[in-house]
Amino acid sequence: MPVKTFSSAVFGIEATTITVEVNITSGTKYFIVGLPDNAVRESMLRVESAVNTCGYHMPRQKIVVNLAPADIRKEGSSYDLAIAIGILNASGQVESDFLGKYLILGELSLDGTVQSVRGALPIAIQARKEGFKGLILPKANAREAAIVNDLEVYGADSLTEVIDFFKGTGSLKPTVIDTREEFFNNINNYNTDFADVKGQENIKRALEIAAAGGHNAILIGPPGSGKTMLAKRLPTILPPLNLFEALETTKIHSVAGKLAAADSLMTARPFRSPHHTISDVALVGGGSYPQPGEISLAHNGVLFLDELPEFKRTVLEVMRQPLEERRVTISRSKLTVDYPASFMLIASMNPCPCGFYNHPEKECTCPPGAVQKYLSKVSGPLLDRIDLHVEVTPVNFTELTSEREAESSDAIRERVIKAREIQTERFQGVKAVYCNAQMDSKSLREICRINEAGQLLLKKAMERLGLSARAYDRILKVSRTIADLACSGDIKIEHLAEAIHYRSLDREGWAG
Repeated sequence: MPVKTFSSAVFGIEATTITVEVNITSGTKYFIVGLPDNAVRESMLRVESAVNTCGYHMPRQKIVVNLAPADIRKEGSSYDLAIAIGILNASGQVESDFLGKYLILGELSLDGTVQSVRGALPIAIQARKEGFKGLILPKANAREAAIVNDLEVYGADSLTEVIDFFKGTGSLKPTVIDTREEFFNNINNYNTDFADVKGQENIKRALEIAAAGGHNAILIGPPGSGKTMLAKRLPTILPPLNLFEALETTKIHSVAGKLAAADSLMTARPFRSPHHTISDVALVGGGSYPQPGEISLAHNGVLFLDELPEFKRTVLEVMRQPLEERRVTISRSKLTVDYPASFMLIASMNPCPCGFYNHPEKECTCPPGAVQKYLSKVSGPLLDRIDLHVEVTPVNFTELTSEREAESSDAIRERVIKAREIQTERFQGVKAVYCNAQMDSKSLREICRINEAGQLLLKKAMERLGLSARAYDRILKVSRTIADLACSGDIKIEHLAEAIHYRSLDREGWAG
């Protein structure tokens, strides 16, 4: 009689249960069927060595392993453990009445050691949903899977431990994690703080506005002015992740294999800073078997692109759709997967190739036209999706050596949280809109009404500063956020004036 064990496959950030059927009959060959890739086909060699090393024997008969459903592509080495247990049960070496109550996954080394796998969290969630009693997986993934309640999670170091467990003689203990305690104990645990930054009060203010409204921002300034240092501290002033966001973020990092063995639940907002040599696929995700890219790993957090003009133009252009839709769809001939990609984009750049255009002390050495050519590497449609253009100037010696204590991230975060609460109430009945930056045109006209004086100011600003038409909506959204930070129900002239100030790159002749 064929024996069934159960494992799992991950597509996107969702898991699908795979039934591992093992049948042993007369013959001499091993077969694996059910659309396996090369890593799955090779599993029989790993299984044979591991079984023999652990003191059991691989049957010298015809073994057929079927991975059902057969029309789904199976990839990776996570089926090794389920196949090994199935073969041992089918050959009568390991008898168990509760084999079908557990979902089993793990890669086997030749000596029987169980190696870590990807996607343990979505697999655990699916196992609970389908009514499995427990999950047996590598010890390195046990904490990650144990945050799922009402599911017994056993972390094993070797094939022998799993065999003993099914025989009823093992010492495996379930891994228990108090999800809420883990979450609240580690929330807002950052190593950096805005209190470390000397001066730059105007830049801190701009980043506070960006955090309060979920706005994308670009920092423009000479080398050494603190652009990267300020950007790295942005997650410290963002509202804390809620439990749902933490689970969703952890699922993505689990699928990508980015969680360490000591991690169970991500409690800090991710900060991703890819190098400018990154490829299109690495940024948005993809590959033969689609994996999440940097924009998905930055979900619910910050994606920081340092030296924006140095990125390949094709890499920047593929971000346009995810920035609008807050998700990325990767299509292949046999499957399509969706990865969430709701992130804040923070970019930085020098104002010119030498870095000293508009510098208060140093002279720009770039030839005529070089500044405009450098800025034109960033396309208009991409800049259209960036709400705040912030000019960063170097900190002078007096500010750098000042003993005055700067405002902490905790104090700034309190104001940001209050502004986000106002927005949560405002968009309560609007689907998929959680902050001002996500408003569509219809909501913008209803929510961002300005009086005649404000209309006149905006008209004069667009005429005198040469602001482009695309800047109009962005100015209104940012001014609404500034008003929320001031706990003002109406957008006042001072709110509009500050928002206009953050549109540097839209001014005609800025680089002329």
